[in-house]
Amino acid sequence: QGKILEKTGLCTQITFGRYVRQGRKLRLDPKLFIQDLQFNKVPVRVYQPKATSDGRRRGIIFFHGGGWVFGSLDTYEKVCRYISRESESVVVSVQYRLAPEHKYPAAYEDCLTATIHFMKNTENYGVDPARVIVCGDSAGGNLAAAVSQTLAGRSDLPRLRAQILIYPGLQALDFNLPSYHQNRGVPLLFRERAAFFALQYLNGDALHMQEVLEGSHIPPDMRVKYRKWVSPDNIPEKFKVRGVKPLRPTDFIAEVYETVKRFCEPNLCPLLAEDAVVHQLPESFILTCEYDVLRDDGLLYKKRLEDNGVRVTWYHLEDGFHGIISLYDYCGFSFPAGKRGLDSVVSFLKSL
Repeated sequence: QGKILEKTGLCTQITFGRYVRQGRKLRLDPKLFIQDLQFNKVPVRVYQPKATSDGRRRGIIFFHGGGWVFGSLDTYEKVCRYISRESESVVVSVQYRLAPEHKYPAAYEDCLTATIHFMKNTENYGVDPARVIVCGDSAGGNLAAAVSQTLAGRSDLPRLRAQILIYPGLQALDFNLPSYHQNRGVPLLFRERAAFFALQYLNGDALHMQEVLEGSHIPPDMRVKYRKWVSPDNIPEKFKVRGVKPLRPTDFIAEVYETVKRFCEPNLCPLLAEDAVVHQLPESFILTCEYDVLRDDGLLYKKRLEDNGVRVTWYHLEDGFHGIISLYDYCGFSFPAGKRGLDSVVSFLKSL
């Protein structure tokens, strides 16, 4: 429908997609105090449990998914309410600027700004400054990882207690990893759409999408440099048994690289951060889904964290697909795997 409307000139695919994804206003929650605020001009929604607490609560900064293009405070309202209620934590949901209107690093900068503001003002929300966690799903997982890496070396702020990455997208060098081939046509995220979203975030358009999918956007020497981190060799064999026929990268095209070279920046692709940064990261939780093109991004980052001595809790949904958490209680129904995944996040939070 979006493509038809775009061809007729009524609206763009992205505008239509935002319309159908917008959440409905929910009734008041008897267990939560909810307010819309701004943290240094970044819109946020704060969820605070009404029940009395023996001490200061955990604080969770939540970044929604949607390919940096879709998503809002309303679309993740039910997820944030659930996390806040069930973990008895203060949740801050961040409305970062969206692409293509606002290109990289706008979303990253908004998330970083909101996080730093919250960390400096935790006492206003009854939050323990030593128990602040960044959390996000999909593109939000990318943003959580980038913010966590940026704050890892800061001495003027409390150390983050943990990062929670829910099927995160963490690199744009290789769209031919096993999970990209196994799940290339599995909803809710097709292989082509993953590249489309990354390019929208980077450049505000999807030019050269085919070259990026084929791998001709990365110089050979750079591909060798990052192979120690972005390679099928680092993915456990059990994840390769389901029909993998990886393509060989096509010839390098310098003109394409010039338009996408910022893909090599860790603030955009956190999997490419140096070991000196990764080993400073806080305890981590990573959720992956078997039927998800981004599965291997999560597996590769899990290995990087573990290789650098970072404690990792990994939860894999064998029957899960990309975006399943965001469908919690969607239009009155939930996928059992999504509920299990959400509960695994809550369980991890309770352990902190």
